[in-house]
Amino acid sequence: MTGYEARALERDIIAAYLYGYERMEFTSKRILAEQKQVIRKVCYKLIGPEIIEESSNCVVIQDLLNPNELHIKKGIHRMFLIAGSMQKDAIRALKTVDHDLALDVSQRDDEVDRLCLLISKQFRSVLCGGRMPDSSETSIEEYHDFRMAASPIERIADHSQRIANVASKMQEPVREDVMEVIEDLSNTYMELVQQAVDALYNADTSLANRVIDSIDGMRLRVKELHASILKLESHEIMISLGMIVDSLSRIGDLGSNIAEIAINSAIKDK
Repeated sequence: MTGYEARALERDIIAAYLYGYERMEFTSKRILAEQKQVIRKVCYKLIGPEIIEESSNCVVIQDLLNPNELHIKKGIHRMFLIAGSMQKDAIRALKTVDHDLALDVSQRDDEVDRLCLLISKQFRSVLCGGRMPDSSETSIEEYHDFRMAASPIERIADHSQRIANVASKMQEPVREDVMEVIEDLSNTYMELVQQAVDALYNADTSLANRVIDSIDGMRLRVKELHASILKLESHEIMISLGMIVDSLSRIGDLGSNIAEIAINSAIKDK
C-alpha cells in the first residue's frame, strides 16, 4: 500500500463522515494490516465513528454519536478553550525549554481538529435538510456564522502547534528581553482573540471593530520584534524565533477574521 493510497483511503473516510454516513463497510478478499491501521487512525481523528466489526476481509465503522449531544456554540467554545491553552503552554514551553510540554501541546491539536470536523459534519447535515441540534437556541444564519468561526480557531490551534514544534527543538532559553516581548505579544493577541469570540457570542459590533483596530495597530510592534531578532548572534535562533513571531502575527490576523464574522453576524439584527 503506497503513501498515496493510504491518504486516499483517509480522505474517503473523512468525506463519508462529513456527508453524514452513519455506517461504513469495507470488504475485500484480504484487508491488509496497514489498511486497518489507516482506518483506526482516521476513526481516532473523528468524534463518533468506532470500529464495531473487524475480520480479515471486512471492517465496519458505525457512527455512535447522537448529533443532538453537541450544540455548535458549545463546540466552538470548547475549540477556543483548547486553542487558548495550547497557545499559552506553547509559549511557556519556549520560555522554559520544556520539550515534554511542547509535545503535549502538539498532541492537543488533534482534539481541535476533531471538533472542527464534527461541526462541519453537523452543518452539512443542516444544509441537506437535517434537524439542527440546537434549533431552539440557534437560527440557521447563526449556525452558518459559527461554522465560519470554527476555521480560524482551528488555524489558531495549528499555529500554536507550530510554535510548540519550534520550542521542542530549542536547546537553550531565549534571551530574556526578547522572550519578554514575545510573551507579551502572545498574551495580547490571545486576549484580542478572546474579545473577538465574545463579540461573536454577544453580537457586539463595537467590540469587534475595536478588536480589528487593535490588531491593525500591533503591526509596528511585530516589525520591531522582527528587527530585534535579527540582531541575535545565532542564525538558527533567528530563524526559529522568526517563525514564532510570524505565527503570532497570523494568530492576530485570524482574530480579525473572527471579529469580521461577528460583525457580519450581528449586522442582520440592525
